[in-house]
Amino acid sequence: MSHTTVDSPVGPLTLVAHDDVLSGLYMTEQRHRPADDTFGPEDASPFGDVIVQLAEYFAGTRTVFDLPLDPIGTPFQRTVWRALGEIPYGETVTYGELAQRLGRPSAARAVGLANGRNPIGIIVPCHRVVGANGDLTGYGGGLERKRRLLDFEQGPDTYRLPL
Repeated sequence: MSHTTVDSPVGPLTLVAHDDVLSGLYMTEQRHRPADDTFGPEDASPFGDVIVQLAEYFAGTRTVFDLPLDPIGTPFQRTVWRALGEIPYGETVTYGELAQRLGRPSAARAVGLANGRNPIGIIVPCHRVVGANGDLTGYGGGLERKRRLLDFEQGPDTYRLPL
């Protein structure tokens, strides 16, 4: 394990790698954030591509991440996290819709719990999942960050995150 911290328009992001593959992206004061002493030594070397792609995302020039990922979770959580990666940039789905896509229409609550445990925020876009009526609901990084990310993804004429 190793980690580094990078600045972003939504605050510092702690990147964590396991065997040089991204396994975590955590915001400050994030719910379910592991203790810092579990992240291993500080070493930015495994994160070059991650840092470049995050900078491109926040500059508005990248809409899809192309990185190897190794999120640690149960098989069901990993299935949900893979499905999150299929939600297009600038779009949202409800927890129920995501459960439907997974072939588990009655599992909206379980999908929500797995979504909340996503260890690779932003890159695995859990911020793109909303409540049944379209309202913003719980987000591990905080509802204000979720709103900022969703507004940002609506395009340059709607909102721009300051760099």
